[in-house]
Amino acid sequence: MKDHLRELVAQALLDLRREGKIPADMVLPDYVIERTKSREHGDYATNVALLLAKRIGMNPMALAEALIESMDSNDESKHIERVAVAKPGFINFTISRRCLLSTVRRVFESGQDFGKQAPGSRESVTVEFVSANPNGPLHVGHGRGAAYGATVANLLEAAGHSVQREYYVNDAGRQMDILAVSVWLRYHELCGVNIRFPDNGYKGEYVTDVARTLRAEAGDRLRRTALEVLEGVPDDESQGGDKEKHVDALIANARSLLGESDYRQVFNAGLEWCLADIRNDLHGFGVDHDLFFSERSLSTEGFVQRAVETLRNNGHLYEQEGALWFRATDFGDDKDRVVIRDNGVSTYFASDLGYLLSKFERGFERALYIFGADHHGYIVRLKAAAQGLGLDPSKIEIQLVQFAILFRGGERVQMSTRAGSFVTLRELREEVGNDAARFFYVMRSNDQHLDFDLDLAKSHSKENPVYYIQYAITRSAGLFRKLKEKQWSYNDSAAVAHREQMSSEFESILLGELMRYPEVIESAAVNRGPQIMANYLRETANAFHSFYENCDILSEDEAVRSARLGLCKATAQVLSNGLALLGVSAPERM
Repeated sequence: MKDHLRELVAQALLDLRREGKIPADMVLPDYVIERTKSREHGDYATNVALLLAKRIGMNPMALAEALIESMDSNDESKHIERVAVAKPGFINFTISRRCLLSTVRRVFESGQDFGKQAPGSRESVTVEFVSANPNGPLHVGHGRGAAYGATVANLLEAAGHSVQREYYVNDAGRQMDILAVSVWLRYHELCGVNIRFPDNGYKGEYVTDVARTLRAEAGDRLRRTALEVLEGVPDDESQGGDKEKHVDALIANARSLLGESDYRQVFNAGLEWCLADIRNDLHGFGVDHDLFFSERSLSTEGFVQRAVETLRNNGHLYEQEGALWFRATDFGDDKDRVVIRDNGVSTYFASDLGYLLSKFERGFERALYIFGADHHGYIVRLKAAAQGLGLDPSKIEIQLVQFAILFRGGERVQMSTRAGSFVTLRELREEVGNDAARFFYVMRSNDQHLDFDLDLAKSHSKENPVYYIQYAITRSAGLFRKLKEKQWSYNDSAAVAHREQMSSEFESILLGELMRYPEVIESAAVNRGPQIMANYLRETANAFHSFYENCDILSEDEAVRSARLGLCKATAQVLSNGLALLGVSAPERM
């Protein structure tokens, strides 16, 4: 409907240009068409007359009247019942009953595709999300990023974008070397060689699980003596030393004692186990990525090298103290960034450059990064990198996801799990279920902290939004089961044919909610805001429950019964469609 109204306003503005009331060369203001806050003011309103009147020296109310006169003559489809002016110059639109009643037919015709745009009709987007280091299980913080990223990708796809869901695998960083050493030390314990475990090693039981698998494959071949492993290794922090130097020396010894091939076997054992665990965990959560992109491939496939050369050719690199620097401050960053260290080794930032370049070399038109809130510094950094590489910075987008805090019985949850000092995503899923977890994660804006109430998520009450929405679907399905028990018939054609039978306020409100579903998809996609869809589903469920409790749906009057059952079916379809975008199921029985 918004598109139709925008066309009407645009045509009215064009008519006033032709009449000379608006200068032909004037740039029109960026007006909005939005839902009214109160039905007393119609269904939609626009501020176009308010914004334009001062520019052309005309009274806003008079300009609004002139625009309305033009719109009345252009609305051949009669979707609008009434257009009125409201002080100080708003134009309010009331949708016609004919248009409202046609909603059920449109839902039936489109089914699961109701409200969606044609696939691939908009720009292609690569959405990177989760991307947790593969050094242990996912925790509840990763879960929010997973739910948010997956839902945004679904919304973008529904809005017509071609979408790739991508996970960036940090398989070349120091943290992965620490995991490798942790696995190797646990492997030695299984071989009967006890070596003091480093303070900052990975202590979760999963590390022992990896070591056990490694020993089954390699036997004792990777074993060394404790003296060999610890030779030249400085004291750990708990021994009065430096824990970072301690673990780095262990890594260096592991590489030296094992050689590249055997070290890679230990390294890959941890990497592959953790990646498989992450994939399995995400899949169980209803989140599947199209590509797991290897950080190592940035070098092996030349992305880092091409990015550095591009910066060099564009004149944005300089040498200082033997290192190669990117002049990031030229593009608004707070400091310049080292690309190649003085020892010739590329930096993490060089990998960021290569990864950014790879997204566009692979043909995507927009790159959307979804990071944890602690990555806020990356926004300016990546925008600067894009400009240095000659890319359009407006096509680089970063969304930050704030932390999720669990509460039980009104108290913040403090738990210690087998994986360390955090609550795993798997534990959360086991406690509240996927549906509640997926919905609760996205029902607040991603830039707000989330207080996750475990008791509420498990409750069967209307205060639990997931239960309340799903209950509307099961109520609808229950009506059709009762219909079958009574041996009464129903078909969609009859529901559409008798739609004029729906005249109550409860039916009109529910029809209005269903009609705006396509706009909600668009708004949620444009604003990268799954909470917009979540709120809409709650409001639509509320409208359905009011209709259900105030209207005789299984009426003895067949025409009334058919029309109202059609509205029930259409509502269940729209609610199911919206829940699917959020990764939530739509059960017909609860």
